Amino acid sequence: MSNDGTASGRQLLLPLVNPGDETAIGTRGEDAPVEGTSLMERVLERENLLRALRQVRRNRGAPGIDGMTVDGLVSHLKAHWPAIRTSLVEGTYNPQPVRRVEIAKTGGGTRNLGVPVVLDRFVEQALLQVLQADWDPTFSESSYGFRPGRSAHQAVEQAQTYIREGYAWVADLDLERFFDQVNHDVLLSRVRARVRDRRVVRLIHRFLRAGVFTLGKVEPTEEGTPQGSPLSPLLANLLLDDLDKELERRGHRFVRYAADGNIYVRSRRAGERVKASVTRFLERRLKLEVNEAKSAVDRPSNRKFLGFTFTRGRSARRKVSAKSLLAFKAKVRELTSRTRGRTMRQIMKELRTYLLGWRGYYGFAEVTSPLLDLDKWIRRRLRCYHWKQWGRRGYRELRKRGISRDLAWNTAKSAHGPWRLSQSPALAIALPSRYFAALGLPSLVEG
Repeated sequence: MSNDGTASGRQLLLPLVNPGDETAIGTRGEDAPVEGTSLMERVLERENLLRALRQVRRNRGAPGIDGMTVDGLVSHLKAHWPAIRTSLVEGTYNPQPVRRVEIAKTGGGTRNLGVPVVLDRFVEQALLQVLQADWDPTFSESSYGFRPGRSAHQAVEQAQTYIREGYAWVADLDLERFFDQVNHDVLLSRVRARVRDRRVVRLIHRFLRAGVFTLGKVEPTEEGTPQGSPLSPLLANLLLDDLDKELERRGHRFVRYAADGNIYVRSRRAGERVKASVTRFLERRLKLEVNEAKSAVDRPSNRKFLGFTFTRGRSARRKVSAKSLLAFKAKVRELTSRTRGRTMRQIMKELRTYLLGWRGYYGFAEVTSPLLDLDKWIRRRLRCYHWKQWGRRGYRELRKRGISRDLAWNTAKSAHGPWRLSQSPALAIALPSRYFAALGLPSLVEG
């Protein structure tokens, strides 16, 4: 790539960010890497910074405690980048506290998210790209979470392979609030073992200890790494790599996706033994607490993994877990709630976006009958919505749609409620599957 500021060099850079954004991080000569430089200088290489800037803009996200939006980042960098860069080179950069946000969990309760300011997200992203390139090749083949070229689907497939090979019991260990309980000393000792540049180690330490802004004040962070931080998944993989290597040393079949991990064995007795020994390892070596109430040794068909479970026996076909199905219905009920005051077309637009995203992940299931049942349930839900929306116009709306006078009258004057009537012959004929398909309603079963 040209480094002399020529047109050809600019053409290679422009696709990375919006036109003109590349000037936010200085000129090529100013940020050109120096031969033999250490890790921080690699982080500050121009191409790495442009890639980080593009990723932060793509991810969007809410503002942190300073209120700066992603759109405001470029102008901020244009005005302040020389000083920011100097603080990183000299090791004096200080991250700001993250803004705490509580989100509801599908199984009840809440999860704490930490929203860093957008400048910190940019610095973390640039750091992540360099560290991940160095560390990821050393991680276990059985680790699938937040790694380039790896996915949750691959993790589920690997689990399925072990079950089909006869490892028909699973030791499922639940790490209690993993991201909230990470021990900083244990984690930083793993960072120091891999990073010689003390500035980078100090910077990671400062990100971990930046604090949390909640209820109008900053609380110190003595442990944990905030979910919502670009670096957190990589640091989680670094810490749990100790567990992976220990399981490999023992010859276990296991699959891990971030803090979700299953160990597959041939008997319940073996599973109980493995569960006890691995729990001791996690608590003593990594200072991580295992939630005994949510951990178990059981048949894979009785457990869920990354939203899926498996049919019984050696076939072990993939199916959507019962918990995921319940969460799906709760979301659809929310989107189709009559109290939201939306038109059917507005509802359909939101519903379509959600269904396509859900199908993109859960369409991986091999048992499709629950998905077909959901398709029917969604149409019934929408017929119920229509009937409530029509109100006293119900008879006229049915007649407009070709329903006979007697059937329309009997339906309109029925004592049954809207949900019961949503599966009546009149509504099934008046609002057939093709009607919803024409509105853009996708099926959860492709093809």
